[in-house]
Amino acid sequence: MAKQKKSPRPKAETPKGFRDYFGAEVTHRTEMLAKIAAVYHRYGFDALESSGVETVQALGKFLPDVDRPNEGVFAWQEDADSDKPGDWLALRYDLTAPLARVYAQHQNDLPKPYRRFAMGPVWRNEKPGPGRFRQFYQCDADTVGASSVAADAEICAMLADCLEEVGIERGDYIVRVNNRKVLNGVMEVAGLSGDDKEAERGIVLRAIDKLDRLGVEGVRALLGEGRKDESGDFTKGAGLDDVQADVVMGFMQAKRDSGAETVTRLRKLVADSTVGAEGVDELELISDLMSAAGYGPDRIEIDPSVVRGLGYYTGPVFEAELTFEIKDEKGRTRNFGSVAGGGRYDDLVKRFTGQEVPATGVSIGVDRLLAALDAKGRLDKTADGPVVVTVMDKARMADYQKMVAELREAGIRAEVYLGNPKNFGNQLKYADKRGSPVAVIEGGDEHEKGVIQIKDLILGAKMAEGATLEEYKELPSQYEVPRDQLVAKVRAILDSQS
Repeated sequence: MAKQKKSPRPKAETPKGFRDYFGAEVTHRTEMLAKIAAVYHRYGFDALESSGVETVQALGKFLPDVDRPNEGVFAWQEDADSDKPGDWLALRYDLTAPLARVYAQHQNDLPKPYRRFAMGPVWRNEKPGPGRFRQFYQCDADTVGASSVAADAEICAMLADCLEEVGIERGDYIVRVNNRKVLNGVMEVAGLSGDDKEAERGIVLRAIDKLDRLGVEGVRALLGEGRKDESGDFTKGAGLDDVQADVVMGFMQAKRDSGAETVTRLRKLVADSTVGAEGVDELELISDLMSAAGYGPDRIEIDPSVVRGLGYYTGPVFEAELTFEIKDEKGRTRNFGSVAGGGRYDDLVKRFTGQEVPATGVSIGVDRLLAALDAKGRLDKTADGPVVVTVMDKARMADYQKMVAELREAGIRAEVYLGNPKNFGNQLKYADKRGSPVAVIEGGDEHEKGVIQIKDLILGAKMAEGATLEEYKELPSQYEVPRDQLVAKVRAILDSQS
């Protein structure tokens, strides 16, 4: 009888575009989400946790092919019933489309306006790259059912507060605000309105978005015949004449030292456009509201160069940018860039209800924020591992468990070493690997005397790096204390470390 081939062992590897998160990473994210949630809650927003799976119809405009989605999302078809094919389902692409579905489904039971925040993973079936994953966290807050621009202004203020709450200092970020209506007005004045000019408008918008990278001359070239880059590759331009290009460039360079001055300049640029003037009025109101609330241009500013999501947003758009410099993977200095964005989207709920429902919101990229704090050295790197009670005598495991119980009752994270206790050095290596701040030692001699040894592992590691003999004597890293002082001494050491 022929031998059956064994099935090959599965590879222990993370799927492409995904990653695993361990210990401190999860802790830091959890703490950040809690801080942001506290700000959202303080502003009167309620938590919402919706399904991670939506129907393809609910995601709608986010998909390239509603009948058979094959890119952009992770989708599958349910088993067919006897008389009809199964529905297409997909992992949620973001947290906004599910909100539109929830609001339409439960609108009779929800307060109006409805203010909600949501946090959790989203999935995008896109090509992964450095720092770009197919699963990542979003942290959103939205107001549905409020047409007042005051709702947009409030979102901007809340975004600034969130950044400062998680540790981004004032001066290291700016929330920039623009308005889709103003840009529509510029397009109208430049003779680029109408369906027949859609291709040109697309080129212009992409050119505006590249101002920081290409500079004024590079963008001007893209507005005209086109631009050749350093490699010799040619990018076709929008084909605007000088008068049209002047209008667009004037818009891009309209930013002034104050919101009021920027608004005045924009108003002149779109004087012949009704929709443009309406957008300028909204920006002026946002500027006034922010100023009245104490949010000056050092935190929130009117900036016409913000062009994010213009096929999606219908009014004010805003983006939070971190302004400090970091080194990229090639050692080059660059600004960190955007970590959050949002705006007004008055058409999304209409897909379900047939009626326009005003809405505005923001999404914070938690993973980007964590990377920023890490780059600035602002993540707490102190050990957050458990106190480890070592095992010197397996027969006295009950004594060690009692010590751990006392520490836990005092609110101190602690564990007994549960590996093979034969080699004591391995127990301390384990504690180091766990990032443990303290090790507790009680051998036979200590037990007879009613004392314990408590080792400050953080101080010990620092001293091992290069402490002199005098420093070693002045700062002992191991203490002998009476057994009944276990909790008090461990607490004192932890306090000194923090």
